[in-house]
Amino acid sequence: MKIIDFITKWSNNYIIIVVLAILVTMALIKVSIWVLNKYILHTSKKSQIAPTHYHFFKNAVAFLFWLIALATITFLIPPLKAYALTVFASAGIFLAILGLAAQQALSNIVSGTFIVIFKPFRVGDFITIANQYTGTVEDITLRHTVIVNFENRRIIIPNSIISGETVINSSIANEKICQSIEIGISYESNIDIAKTIMREEAEKHPFCIDNRSKKEKNRNIEIVQVFLIGFGESSVNLKARVWCDNPYKAFDMHYDINQSIKKRFDKESIEIPYPHRTIVYKKPFKKKSDIMPSSL
Repeated sequence: MKIIDFITKWSNNYIIIVVLAILVTMALIKVSIWVLNKYILHTSKKSQIAPTHYHFFKNAVAFLFWLIALATITFLIPPLKAYALTVFASAGIFLAILGLAAQQALSNIVSGTFIVIFKPFRVGDFITIANQYTGTVEDITLRHTVIVNFENRRIIIPNSIISGETVINSSIANEKICQSIEIGISYESNIDIAKTIMREEAEKHPFCIDNRSKKEKNRNIEIVQVFLIGFGESSVNLKARVWCDNPYKAFDMHYDINQSIKKRFDKESIEIPYPHRTIVYKKPFKKKSDIMPSSL
């Protein structure tokens, strides 16, 4: 009965305070995001550092305003204030448990702040994390980083995990990338012809660029260099190093060159071998007629 009376009294006297606090908080968040959008997001059209700050601080500002709103509501409503003081006065053990529970959350916040400050990657960068997750950075929040992969799926990784992993950033300074194309040919095939085919098919692709220095051009080094990198069980392994101006085009270029090389190999009788296995029977092989009983 006392609980019902308290709820009725609280709803009659303090519901307006709660509603106003929520409305004011939502308005402040919208205004703050508008300011960030106007003065930070559009400060630089070429650099991606500003969007990174925008995405991170947008989430931080919203979190801060809601925290202030909660504290304001608690302070302005005497019953809640009394309960809050009572709880905090005798909450030593509770705070210790809460601190342990929030340890991971605080670690994510600190790691996210370090990511924004030291900028190992930015919003819009093409990155690979722990040689496992590859994609474009879409958002950096207080808790996690969102990466969009080639399947248009969002990979959500906690910031604390990213801080402890190796990050390969293909966009941070220079987007040009050297794509390696490896193909094995049979030992009977002509190596020189195979290398020429790989070089010609790679160089004629529209995404292939000339990344040679002046010194390399003077030495007549090819735009696409092809090397014999090793000997396999049934193949001679060749590698072509092809340069592209950004990692997104490099994937399409790789697939196209693989296909064109295979077609040229078929025309030029360059064999791409497959593994051969020799089966050895230690006991004499019995014919089926010896195993099956004779019919009566």
